[in-house]
Amino acid sequence: IICGWLNLHVMTWLLQKSSEWLLIALPILFQPELRRALERLGQGRFIHQSASLLDRKEADSVVDEIVKTAKKLSQTKTGARIVIEREMKLNDISVTGIHIDGIISSEFLLNVFIVNTPLHDGAAIIRGNRLISAACVLPLTENHELSTELGTRHRAAIGLSEQCDALIVVVSEETGTISVAEGGHLMRHLDEKTLAAKIRPAFVKKETKLFGNFFSKWRAEK
Repeated sequence: IICGWLNLHVMTWLLQKSSEWLLIALPILFQPELRRALERLGQGRFIHQSASLLDRKEADSVVDEIVKTAKKLSQTKTGARIVIEREMKLNDISVTGIHIDGIISSEFLLNVFIVNTPLHDGAAIIRGNRLISAACVLPLTENHELSTELGTRHRAAIGLSEQCDALIVVVSEETGTISVAEGGHLMRHLDEKTLAAKIRPAFVKKETKLFGNFFSKWRAEK
């Protein structure tokens, strides 16, 4: 407006063209945030808790099975990636692997990661108390400042954690180290107790607020 008032025709033209490109650039720049918001809107996550959450007893059982699996994989230095889905659905990731849909147990997970089998190299996706898919492909991180010690398995875990709210448990094939990727960061050298404390909140239902209870009850009656 000011450029038009001052008869700065070239500047006015440049600003008009820039505003048109801005409409294209903004969705690209904020793609992760927009994706997260649309996921929440489409699944009703603004009010309701994730359907993947369990009661405390079930959650403790699943956490124990995952920790037991990670410990055994660490002892044998078997590489693995276990993705724990939270509020954002990982359907676009799960379709890159093999659909399974089985109840979580340590024995089951260990069989998934047996070396030289079709499911070994990919990631396993956990939703609630079920393993929904295995041999899934994860996106690599674009962070070039990471330590050169981190291989493809860890970089893929970090890459997925940058795009969604999932927790990714990683067992190193070289050292047996247990790590967890979350929000683009990697926590390394976790023991059983620390690992359990880190992943438990991803499964346990939080106490619903009064309005949430009232709204859920109202919808059920309708």
